[in-house]
Amino acid sequence: MPYKSLTMFFAAEPGMRTAVDAAVSFARLHDAHLDVCCLGVDNTQAAGFYAGAPAMIYQEALDQARAEAEALEAKARDQLRNADIRWSTDSAVVTLGGVASFVGLKARFSDLVLMPRPYGNQRGINDEAMIESALFDGQAAVLVLPEGMDRIDSFDRIVLAWNQSNEALRAARRSLPLLKAADHVSIAIIDPPTHGPERSDPGGLLTQMLSRHGVRAEVSVLARTMPSVSDTLMRHMDDQQADLLVMGAYGHSRLREAILGGATRDMLEKLKTPVFMAH
Repeated sequence: MPYKSLTMFFAAEPGMRTAVDAAVSFARLHDAHLDVCCLGVDNTQAAGFYAGAPAMIYQEALDQARAEAEALEAKARDQLRNADIRWSTDSAVVTLGGVASFVGLKARFSDLVLMPRPYGNQRGINDEAMIESALFDGQAAVLVLPEGMDRIDSFDRIVLAWNQSNEALRAARRSLPLLKAADHVSIAIIDPPTHGPERSDPGGLLTQMLSRHGVRAEVSVLARTMPSVSDTLMRHMDDQQADLLVMGAYGHSRLREAILGGATRDMLEKLKTPVFMAH
């Protein structure tokens, strides 16, 4: 399915300008509509308030969150005013506990969510929560942009991380428009199981499926010689001179799919190129 409906979420200004510029170029490339949603997040906690204080403090916090959301939306509209794409903006006030339901609802009706990397300078809990909510609650594909990236022309060399999981397969399917347009796709398999269903031909069925869509892919079986899976993948990205990583997104718990798992978090913390994820 082509990407015709793109969504971004912001709860603070740092990183917004470059990320929106990158999203505009991506929307232009795919003839897509871009919706920028600006959130004011009320992080007020009721615990420890003296009697009679909560109502007053809550109202003050809500007013501040609303002002922040409206100011962010005004900046987004000003930036998009002369963009040669179809676009829209909106703003909303949510509690930290309400981020999941709000972002999840918006994300589930989007073909792709684009977000700046949630870790680094001036990043906080809201940035990670919005990506988690889009992935786990909205079941949306998310393209995470590295810091400072302000333009997307194409992804010519892509690494697709494959481990036979449902998440990795969903990421492969959701990224098909990008895989088809790439010059080269490397299907990276780290230490394939010796007794799995693909033991005689690791990645063979996936390669066959992708080739029928016109994807030019080859399998790279990698030994885990680095301390972590993410380190091995990043070294392969360097070897391939890849400009995009496609991978499944995993949570810490199958029962509570709300917190990014260790491997997913490692990739987002360390990688300097965009990451396409789906859960």
